[in-house]
Amino acid sequence: MASAAPGGGDLAGFDYALPPDRIAQEPADPRDAARLLVVDRRSGALRDAQAADLGRYLRTGDCLVLNDTRVLPARLFGRIAGTDRDVEVLLLHPVGPTDEDWAALLRPARRCPVGTTIVLADGAARALVTDREERGRARVRLDGSGPVEAFLDAHGLPPLPPYIRRYRKPGGEDWARYQTVYAARPGAVAAPTAGLHFTPGLLSELGSRGVELHRVTLHVGPGTFRPVRVHRVADHRVEAERFEVSEATAAALTRARREGRRVVAVGTTTVRALEAVARPDGSVASGAGSTDLTIVPGHEFRAVDALLTNFHLPRSSLLLLVSAFAGRERVLDAYAHAVAAGYRFYSYGDAMLILDGATP
Repeated sequence: MASAAPGGGDLAGFDYALPPDRIAQEPADPRDAARLLVVDRRSGALRDAQAADLGRYLRTGDCLVLNDTRVLPARLFGRIAGTDRDVEVLLLHPVGPTDEDWAALLRPARRCPVGTTIVLADGAARALVTDREERGRARVRLDGSGPVEAFLDAHGLPPLPPYIRRYRKPGGEDWARYQTVYAARPGAVAAPTAGLHFTPGLLSELGSRGVELHRVTLHVGPGTFRPVRVHRVADHRVEAERFEVSEATAAALTRARREGRRVVAVGTTTVRALEAVARPDGSVASGAGSTDLTIVPGHEFRAVDALLTNFHLPRSSLLLLVSAFAGRERVLDAYAHAVAAGYRFYSYGDAMLILDGATP
């Protein structure tokens, strides 16, 4: 399916005003009590609903595709050895054959040249900075942590985004709520937030309606939330992220598209995984590896027919992707409605469902 018409080439065209009090600080309770703005991609018609109403807008035979990545509690706070200077360490992914060497983000990075030792978890482990890259990226070698996932479970924090004010001291509920109920494969450093609205009951209801549930994996990395630093949208590139689309999922989605049934992606990360392996005829190949596919207005969508997504930051790569799917003006009109109607924005906020002929 072709994308909506390109929305313009300058990043400034993807800006909007958001009052600070619309940035969600708490998740909806229960999860599917979040509001849902349903957008008809053809007409631009809008309908206010709730995430619990999702089944009203899906059809028997639709394929709902979920990203089953699991968020690592990968944020650590430590101090530079022999000083009282604090450093934040966000572990990203292992970079060697052992469990010792990791890519990381350091903040503030200027305090941590190569050779710096960071004391973590009150001395439970140390991280030696072995290499430095731009924009806070580094490689660190962990010492004394034992198996890293067990160490993170014991000492790490959920990597809430900084616009959630308690990100340095997450609350008890954040351990569960900054994770989808179907998360299975550890590796993400940010949640695939469109999936946060699902409960086991909602998933069961959709299945009883004849909606097929399928899974892919895309481990959300720091590139997802890095600011876009170019003026021309066409010059933007996202960092590679690890993904996998299984043979079973690829076969099911290919069959659905050949039969004229819809593929509904839950989240921009699912879109990137599917579009990375989509063939020109709309069929889906299986595959695993990393993808730096960058989706901006003008992209021709091959595998995705509908999209469930949260409301994203101005001038962000995620807003560019959503605008590629539905058209810049259509998306900004929907965002303006959401602001006026009091929707909650960003990771713990409300959601938007974009499909053709959406309103019943």
